[in-house]
Amino acid sequence: MQERITTAGIFINNGMVLVAKRPEGGVLGGKWEFPGGKNRWAESVEDTLKREWKEELDADIRAGKELFSFDFVNKDVLYHLVCLEVFIPDGFIRPVYHDSFLMADKKALASLDMGSSDDKIRTFILENNYL
Repeated sequence: MQERITTAGIFINNGMVLVAKRPEGGVLGGKWEFPGGKNRWAESVEDTLKREWKEELDADIRAGKELFSFDFVNKDVLYHLVCLEVFIPDGFIRPVYHDSFLMADKKALASLDMGSSDDKIRTFILENNYL
């Protein structure tokens, strides 16, 4: 089975977490997610996250510590998902790939339609009182 590393960035500010809405179309179209993406050959996890946030949200970020990780299988590929805290030094975010983004509090986060891996991240955030 092929294995890949993928990332998700968790930006928390004033008791709210950033989530972004995927464009319509595709399996996860229209669902909310924690921005990030797949690792390219020879990239560090931090570099992957920085590249993905720049591509998806035009944001220059600083990757912080790893919050948690887990594995999942999708289409016969074993993914190692690594979730890191994210800091946005200049505060600038502009959706490039996503339809929109939202700073969600606990109640809003709990109500969003997310895919299974992002749902697992949401559960971790809520159960560990990050918000």
